[in-house]
Amino acid sequence: MLTPPLIPDITHKTVVFSGGVGAARFLEGLIQVVPDDTVCALVNTGDDIEMHGLHISPDIDIVLCTLAGLIHPTQGWGVVDDTDHCMHMLGKLGAPTWFMLGDKDMAFHIQRSALLGAGWHATHIAEHFRRSLGVTAILLPMTHDHVHTHIVTPTGTLHFQEYLVRDRARAEIRGIEYHGMATAQPTAYVMDALRTATGIIIAPSNPFVSVGTILALPGVRHQLMQATVPRIAISPIVGGAAIKGPAVAMLHHAGVEVSAYGIASIYRECIDGMVIDDVDAALAPRIAALGLKVCVTDTIMRDSATKQQLATTCLKFMAELQ
Repeated sequence: MLTPPLIPDITHKTVVFSGGVGAARFLEGLIQVVPDDTVCALVNTGDDIEMHGLHISPDIDIVLCTLAGLIHPTQGWGVVDDTDHCMHMLGKLGAPTWFMLGDKDMAFHIQRSALLGAGWHATHIAEHFRRSLGVTAILLPMTHDHVHTHIVTPTGTLHFQEYLVRDRARAEIRGIEYHGMATAQPTAYVMDALRTATGIIIAPSNPFVSVGTILALPGVRHQLMQATVPRIAISPIVGGAAIKGPAVAMLHHAGVEVSAYGIASIYRECIDGMVIDDVDAALAPRIAALGLKVCVTDTIMRDSATKQQLATTCLKFMAELQ
């Protein structure tokens, strides 16, 4: 019978606020240029959803599978060389199939649900999974409480996965809600990692439904603001467009400029420096006027080399801020 694993030392790490695909790709580069056991990913769980009686943690699994070398290379989610026999049979049995789960992918959700039922918490499960797959970087789910991001639309409120995956992000956004946040708490592991971090990076993830959910947890934003180590953010907006996901529509809803400057304005109280793409170099003076240092570089992670180069540049930038 499995027993919950001991959580390793999570102090004195490079801490990365992590959403899904963008964060996973950045982490993939980061562990190539620093010892991977010095990296700690604080991962969003606001995208979690229950499907087919199973607990699914999309961002945890995207980061986990990316670092394990199992991720589908073009999608950025799902397991490489997976099949979909189970989903086809579920469809025949009348189950919804809009949230595609591959057969190998399904194993994560089955085992996660079983371990939750056995009394394990999400940090124990992430730790067990990463060890099982040979991942050395630490993965910390942001909370053990149930927090679910919902999108308010003209026809009702949708779980974020319904909005994004089922409805292809077509609905007008009239609000973003974090259900369960009023009673949720960050884990003690998350707060310890932040208190003792040697540097903090906000990965190029959505500032509202990836990073925003982590920062909304009581005490997290305050701890980030109080940190005395270098804190930087990488813009997920390049040339006025999102690399992936619905960030543009959410920035419009929030009345924030759709640009690297807009992202900097969201994080300005929490960071010391902003990393922006070469195409946005003209925005550097405006971002600097916010009181932030600016690093202009190639932020598009096309392959292993560009992932490593971005990570190296970020580390050098943090050293300069130190």
